[in-house]
Amino acid sequence: MMLTQEHAVTTRTRPGLLAWKRRCWMISKSPLTVIGGAIIVVMLLLMIFAPLLIPQDPNAINLAERLQAPSAAHWFGTDEVGRDLFSRVIIGSQQSVAAGLAVVLLAGVSGSLLGCLSGVLGGRSDAVIMRLMDIMLSIPSLVLTMALAAALGPSLFNAMLAIAIVRIPFYVRLARGQTLVVKQHTFVEASRTFGASRWHLISWHILRNALPPLVVQASLDIGSAILMAATLGFIGLGAQQPTAEWGAMVAVGRNYVLDQWWYCTFPGAAILITAVGFNLFGDGVQDLLDPKAGGRN
Repeated sequence: MMLTQEHAVTTRTRPGLLAWKRRCWMISKSPLTVIGGAIIVVMLLLMIFAPLLIPQDPNAINLAERLQAPSAAHWFGTDEVGRDLFSRVIIGSQQSVAAGLAVVLLAGVSGSLLGCLSGVLGGRSDAVIMRLMDIMLSIPSLVLTMALAAALGPSLFNAMLAIAIVRIPFYVRLARGQTLVVKQHTFVEASRTFGASRWHLISWHILRNALPPLVVQASLDIGSAILMAATLGFIGLGAQQPTAEWGAMVAVGRNYVLDQWWYCTFPGAAILITAVGFNLFGDGVQDLLDPKAGGRN
């Protein structure tokens, strides 16, 4: 009897192992996905270990060395008050990358739950929720984000909250569409027949089966969220001085771009590389989780 059970466990786990091996093989066949994943790993390591990697205090002012060009003492040069730009770019990853991750987490979780709830409830509740989402989607994302950030007040937290609110409708529509498909399946109908609550249906059946497209959407949104947070920082609605945030650094550095090119270049390059890395990896995740992709990478 024990041998039979062990054989059954092995039989059940083998398809899962084969599926993971196939996914790893598909990733290895996509150079762009590998590059994107490598960039993400590097940026996450920088974000986690930034306090250990910076050679100088990122907020230390030294007017005697203001606007110094890149050198052995200051790899990325210095800013208008003599702060080391290399240290500020490294420590700025904690603000910019974390902001993108937090925005997608907040928008993805709240939007997915609201979309699943809308699809399960149906009727008037579904109509009200979706009309509100349609109103939000009818307004250009950047305009609505700027309006919310201005209303909440200039700070990195308020900018993250504004971006998350604007991104919620995309997850609501996607989760609702998946819910309308999944809830027609036999196992959902059986659970409802046996008295399962709406929360049980959403958390145990619907959300699990709707997760792959939501994960793809989230992976593609991180790069956009980082760019949006940098944009708000650039126009003064995001992180404020002396916070080392990439968008705010580019905003100050533009005043010196003609003579001190390094001021804008390095934080701008950090934004570009990070956004490209997340977008490349998001495209790979989309192909990986899409059963119709067929490993086209």
